[in-house]
Amino acid sequence: MLPFVFLLGTAALIVGAAGPRTTLGRQTRTADALAVMMAVDVSGSMEGLDLSEGRLDKTRLDVVKEHFRNFVEARPDDLIGLVAFGGYASVRAPLTADHGALLHVLSGLEIPRETEDEALTAIGDGLSVALLRLKDAEPTTKIVILLSDGVNNVGAVSPTQAAEAAKAQGVRVYTIGVGSNGPVPVRRRDVFGRERVFTVGMELDEATLRAIAETTGGRYANVRSPDALHAALDEISALETTRVERQTYLRHESHARPFLLAGGALCLLSALGLVIFLRRPL
Repeated sequence: MLPFVFLLGTAALIVGAAGPRTTLGRQTRTADALAVMMAVDVSGSMEGLDLSEGRLDKTRLDVVKEHFRNFVEARPDDLIGLVAFGGYASVRAPLTADHGALLHVLSGLEIPRETEDEALTAIGDGLSVALLRLKDAEPTTKIVILLSDGVNNVGAVSPTQAAEAAKAQGVRVYTIGVGSNGPVPVRRRDVFGRERVFTVGMELDEATLRAIAETTGGRYANVRSPDALHAALDEISALETTRVERQTYLRHESHARPFLLAGGALCLLSALGLVIFLRRPL
């Protein structure tokens, strides 16, 4: 019988190595699915410290990144991308469902060192680049969240032209203006190289941002605190919901372990039988 026990154990090991499993099935669920491009101003004025609520430890860009992170994490089914614009616009992340990769890119978003002391802001270019990324997106609902704290003063495309293009493309643009017109604390180095907080006058073109939103059917919000930014993003999230049906494939249940254990035990039993009962060496 020992050879048959050994063969049976070997067969069990082969079956176990083949990885037998049972598919637990799939289910249909309803989810929100949008294509969202976030266009973030990274001009020198985003170094302002007025959103840090008196502590002067976070720049406007730091606060924006924190709240955009929360927005992305709250919408796991959306395709989301990122455009940064200052003196020029560039795509930092295309539309993606890989939000882990997107958040990694977002965390590394910084103000270019050569523009820290400049207020070059290409709002029209930033919106145009975002629209190009949305043009062939699969979801039918497409929006742009454009955040800026300055005035459009550079770029190949004007904000008006970009807004008309968004309207023609059926893309709603939600604009967020950071801060207001007036003095803003900014951390700079003095002539001796020491880092100090200076007060710098900054200008926010609310009229342009509001006109972009109205032209495209979106909304404009002015934020002057982290809570106001959080509320603005929550409002956008509540307004933009498109229900779609999605198939979710559940995990498989593996049955390999019992076969491997049984096969190992039978092979060991046959080997011990050869030694103990037939007194043959292995």
